[in-house]
Amino acid sequence: MNGDWLLRGRDGRLTVYLPSGDAVLCRAERGPAGPWEDVPRTVGGSQKLHPGAAVGQGRDGYAHLAAWRPTVPGESGLVHSTHFRPGLAALDWVPIGHPDQKGDRTGPPAVAVDGAGRGYVFVRNGNGGVSLRNQKVKGGWSSWQNLEGQDVQGELAAVTGESGLVELYAAVPGGILHWRQEGDGKRPVRTEGVDVPVRPGTLRALATSAEHTTLFFTDSSGDLCAWRPGEKPVTLLTSAGPGPVSAVRCEIEGHDCTVLVQRSASARVAFAAYPTEQEPAGAWWTESGPRLPADAVVSVALDEHGEVVAASVSPSAGTVLLTRRKDEPGLALEAWREI
Repeated sequence: MNGDWLLRGRDGRLTVYLPSGDAVLCRAERGPAGPWEDVPRTVGGSQKLHPGAAVGQGRDGYAHLAAWRPTVPGESGLVHSTHFRPGLAALDWVPIGHPDQKGDRTGPPAVAVDGAGRGYVFVRNGNGGVSLRNQKVKGGWSSWQNLEGQDVQGELAAVTGESGLVELYAAVPGGILHWRQEGDGKRPVRTEGVDVPVRPGTLRALATSAEHTTLFFTDSSGDLCAWRPGEKPVTLLTSAGPGPVSAVRCEIEGHDCTVLVQRSASARVAFAAYPTEQEPAGAWWTESGPRLPADAVVSVALDEHGEVVAASVSPSAGTVLLTRRKDEPGLALEAWREI
């Protein structure tokens, strides 16, 4: 899943979104703090999907998902679904087409939701740039828009700022591209990027203040870096492992902190925390939980009390493990448990 797949709904209940063969599954808490549903449910009906779905969430708590589906032999199209609340069925997948009108998959999608609750689906197009289709102010979907760019690699990182405006980051050889909305409902425009040796597939963005979103990425030397457009990238610490981090802001002992979670090279879950937007303060990894299968991924969110909760999922093993922050100083965690 591209994006954070552990989400808190508007009623405080958590939901996990799980890839499973040719479908996306969801499983939710029956009430805040559990217990969890016994059996996952299929998102969007019986339509078969390609692997690599994306998820994003709006301020209203609604989850928006996008995925490729096979259409005719050798071709695919994108579909979109909305999941309004844990425990309810998600809407059926709605076709939203192809950025090049037709053809096979061009790249993994990314999803963001603006301040008015409208979904934005970004995807690399056949020319190596980025295309967008979004829900319109008065309902329905816009036509596909070519946001340009070239040589885009790996997964895109879509994010919504505290202003409710959508931003997008993309890795290219030797740098990162950035797009940002200049107003509600407006087409995102390309801003100044940054030249940096970035590893594709490691981008994850987070709204970190009223003025900024922060992009986390791994550079070619293996360092985890943070970048805010208009500033220089800052090395935060050595990456714990491959792939992107999952990130969330929370209050720890009265301080606004950013918590990062990543599957470590030793196959466990690594946590780090530091004062939000104060990367020079430093951070360090602390590993937690059991060793995970090679395909396990991790995600972090806040529960109904605003406390950190993290999950790991292994598609091959079909297991979901969960931990929560304990009522103790610092970032102390409960024992991991299978749900």
